[in-house]
Amino acid sequence: MSKNTVFVGMDVHAETIVVAVAEGRGVVRSLGTIPNRPGAVRRLVTRLGARKKVKVCYEAGPTGYALYWQLTELGVHCDVVAPSLVPKKASDRVKTDRRDAERLARSYRSGDLTFVWVPDAEHEALRDLVRARAAAKEDELRAKHRLGKYLLRYGQRAADGVRAWTAAWWQWVRRLQLQHANQNVVLLDHLLEVDQQSQRIARFEQAIDAAIATAPAHLRTVVDALQALRGVAKLTAVTLATEFGCFGRFGRATQAMSYTGLVSCEHSSGPKNRRGAITKSGNAHLRRVLVEAAWHYRHRPKLRKRQKELVGELPTIAAIAWKAQQRLHRRYWQLSAKSKPRAKVVTALARELVGFVWAIGAEAERYNQGRTTRSAA
Repeated sequence: MSKNTVFVGMDVHAETIVVAVAEGRGVVRSLGTIPNRPGAVRRLVTRLGARKKVKVCYEAGPTGYALYWQLTELGVHCDVVAPSLVPKKASDRVKTDRRDAERLARSYRSGDLTFVWVPDAEHEALRDLVRARAAAKEDELRAKHRLGKYLLRYGQRAADGVRAWTAAWWQWVRRLQLQHANQNVVLLDHLLEVDQQSQRIARFEQAIDAAIATAPAHLRTVVDALQALRGVAKLTAVTLATEFGCFGRFGRATQAMSYTGLVSCEHSSGPKNRRGAITKSGNAHLRRVLVEAAWHYRHRPKLRKRQKELVGELPTIAAIAWKAQQRLHRRYWQLSAKSKPRAKVVTALARELVGFVWAIGAEAERYNQGRTTRSAA
């Protein structure tokens, strides 16, 4: 690497950015604090000199990727750092913004940082839409719990044989009148809250369908290919595609598994091997949908409609999906026969399912690249 490269570390906050610079083998020096505004960032880039020789990094955080996109548009190379993987001395008990920026610049120069994958603005917008739908689903569940517990407090139960949240149950609860007027006011509010959250979910799902219909061809191909897997419908496929981002950035299936946090933690030394629960240090959105999908593999393998459609167009992907059904179904019953708890069995299946998801996603991306090359030729 050129000795003239300027390595810049930024400690980014909502209103301010603390900047430090490392040049050549010299001492890391602080450039002070600037406002977190486009104009101030532009003036800083001008002060740093030739943009081709400047490399900037900052930690991923609540400020998102707006700074990354701005620096990229200005022609400056920028990397977003994984905060939990920044090297830190065990004895370092002093933390300030200036020291954080200097540590970033120093580690950046020495090549000790781990970078995260940064989506483009369109991909980030779709991911926000999918996550907003998941948040609305959680809000709906909480609203239903409040309604159910409110009815329980007053001993209100539907007729025998009527299951909660069915059409018959809703007819009963909407006609229900409690003893006092104030109680009915609260009951009505709980009902309206559930209805509101259900409407939010419906709006988000319509927006996701519209976004996928107008998405780039490569993203649509990945979403369609992932639906060949059992337990993976459109919403799950979109979640996998947006959260993984680019499957090609993982060289092996085990790397994709680590990214989801579904691998077991380990503390081994010498002849002793100790493994514990899953690390949960990866993407929580991926873990949720993968575990939900893994439950479907307790059923006997069955050729799905989407697999039949892909046999002619993408036979390799169809074969991977069928192999996943056979292996994971067999694995489920093998572990169950050993009296393993079902939650642990399904978690183990979810970890293996990641490998098949990665294989299908990577194959779909290679197919898209080949199609683009053929079109260009």
